Amino acid sequence: MPRPMRCRRVSFLPDVTYFKPAGIPLSVLEEVRLSVEEAEAMRLKDIEGLEQEQCAERMNISRPTFQRVLMSARRKITDALLNGKAIKIEGGRFEMALSQFKCVSGHEWEVPFEMMVSAPPRLCPVCNTPDFSSLHPRGAVGIRRGFGGRHGRRFRGQ
Repeated sequence: MPRPMRCRRVSFLPDVTYFKPAGIPLSVLEEVRLSVEEAEAMRLKDIEGLEQEQCAERMNISRPTFQRVLMSARRKITDALLNGKAIKIEGGRFEMALSQFKCVSGHEWEVPFEMMVSAPPRLCPVCNTPDFSSLHPRGAVGIRRGFGGRHGRRFRGQ
C-alpha cells in the first residue's frame, strides 16, 4: 500500500485562474487543468528564480517530487499554448503557508503555518477579543491543513 500523499505548501493564490485563446468561443475549447501546487511550483522556479532545492523546501516536499510537479505544470502549459487550449487553475492537495484572520473589531493578522499546527490563535493580538474568524483566501480551492477546515467559519478561541 503506498503511503499517503503529503499536502504541498502554497504561499500564493492567483487572482486570475482562467486563460483562453483570443477569438475562440469557450464552448469549443478544450481545457487544461493546472493544480494550485503546479502553479506554485512554476511561480517559485520561473518567477522567483529559486533553485529546485529551495523551491522544494518552501513547498515542504522532496526535490524529486518538486521536479515531477514542475514538469507536469510545464507540460500542461505547453500543451495549452501550442494546441490552443484554455488553462484553468484549480484544485489539488495543498495547504496555505499563512492563515489570515480578522476579529470583530476589524483587526487583521497572519499566522505562519508552523504556528497554526503547534498553537493556533485564541485571541486577537491587538484587542485580545476571542471573537474572530478566518479569512478565506480568494480563489482558494483544495485541502487546507493545520486549521482543520474551519476556514471561512466563525469560531471562538479557548
